[in-house]
Amino acid sequence: MDIILPVAGFGTRLRPQTWSKPKPLVGLAGKPMLAHVLDRVMPVDPEKLVFITGFLGDQIERWVTSNYDLPSVFVEQPEMLGQTDAIIRTREHVAGDALILFPDMIFEADFSGLADVAADAVMFTKEVEDPSQLGIAVVEGDRIVRLIEKPQEPVSTLAVIGIYYVKRMADLYAAIDEQIARGIKTKGEYFIADAFQLMIDGGAKVITAPVSAWEDCGNAEALLATNTYLLDRMAPSARARDGVTIIEPSVVADSATLERAVIGPYASIGENVTVRDAVVRDAIVDAGATVASIVIEHSVIGQRASVSGRA
Repeated sequence: MDIILPVAGFGTRLRPQTWSKPKPLVGLAGKPMLAHVLDRVMPVDPEKLVFITGFLGDQIERWVTSNYDLPSVFVEQPEMLGQTDAIIRTREHVAGDALILFPDMIFEADFSGLADVAADAVMFTKEVEDPSQLGIAVVEGDRIVRLIEKPQEPVSTLAVIGIYYVKRMADLYAAIDEQIARGIKTKGEYFIADAFQLMIDGGAKVITAPVSAWEDCGNAEALLATNTYLLDRMAPSARARDGVTIIEPSVVADSATLERAVIGPYASIGENVTVRDAVVRDAIVDAGATVASIVIEHSVIGQRASVSGRA
């Protein structure tokens, strides 16, 4: 099984952090967002990772090749024309089955039985109370019959979260070819839901599988909530330091410099961060940032930023 990861977006909802760093590399609970995602798919023992990159894609390539000893392919999406415009660019690299993940979320899912599933594709879903701002799956019997984006009527509460297993990628590539040839777009872009709908209409059996957790990372508010979710599930790891109070759950990189500081709860302090005469709680401070003489809470501080309460 190959893993396909579209990571070409601009991450506009996480600006200013994403002006200088691609969204998948934004820090979250002690490591890049993408690391948390890859941790969750490594148990399937993938044959290779296939990334579709764009803005600041060179940073993703350097980070992946430095941290993972696994065959990895990087293809570029030069223009943001949509999800399936990205996926079709992997065609020459993926021949069999694949797991497609949009890595702007943290999830808990069981991928162990996918290779033996009696279906052409699997969409991972989560029951939600309000599906009106999400894409949802309508199920009849044991299969999906319709995909609806932001339904006005509550026809289903099964949200499609952005994880898909395809048994034969040739089937999805053919559907994308048809989608593009017919100009089937949503809000001017080629969306993967429309390609899957073409597969379904053509007789493909597409089923759902549940995730036990789904945490969005699309904007700063969601990123902080996901940081809290992850820290609540991590063992205490921050080492004691003189003159510093660390309140768990928190994570502090060993390379961080802390002086007369209170860290936590729910603080994520990245590599080479300096915190001096400051309090940091419910916050993410990304690599190389400096925080001094200030109380920081419910905030995301970008890489190499400097935040000070006084001169």
